[in-house]
Amino acid sequence: MTKGPSRKQIIISMSMNSAKRVMTQSNTYIANINRLLKGVKSEISADYIHSDNKGIVIMTNKIATFSDLNIMEKYMKELNDIDLNNIMSPRLLQSKSYLKILDIPYFLEDTNLSVMPDIIKRVIKCIHIFNNIVLASYPWVIKTYPKSDIVMIYVDIWDSQDNTKAKCLINRYFNIGWHIVTIRGINMNPSIS
Repeated sequence: MTKGPSRKQIIISMSMNSAKRVMTQSNTYIANINRLLKGVKSEISADYIHSDNKGIVIMTNKIATFSDLNIMEKYMKELNDIDLNNIMSPRLLQSKSYLKILDIPYFLEDTNLSVMPDIIKRVIKCIHIFNNIVLASYPWVIKTYPKSDIVMIYVDIWDSQDNTKAKCLINRYFNIGWHIVTIRGINMNPSIS
């Protein structure tokens, strides 16, 4: 039996250029984060920062709380030497849940424009049932059949180990324009080999 990744990791997704800039001054960032955490009497401290292919990971001595994550997010947003537009909110290590959204027309109403992942991402941000849901990757738009005018959207979300967020979404309905669509759970996104 192998041990999985530690929950003492705080993951901050960002571009590779921003991650490289953070790594060049990692000692300073760790010292500043620990000073802020000590200032609010937090029980955690940041040990070190390392980078991976999706951003940076801050290793801590204990599992961070929501308020600890807020302190780190505020600190990261105040940095001048990294691009704030591509930095995601800090989060703890989580599992992914895979969902599909059924019965979406391939073309947007009254246009010749096809449904694109960024359109679906904007729609998901506006729908109340997706409050507190963070996408783990871009949605995938796949036609049900090659000549079909209906598509399925595959969505990966960050979730807890017991899939609490996905369970709240499965079998829910919402509107995309005039159409009522359904959310279903799946074992894995087809984009994953």
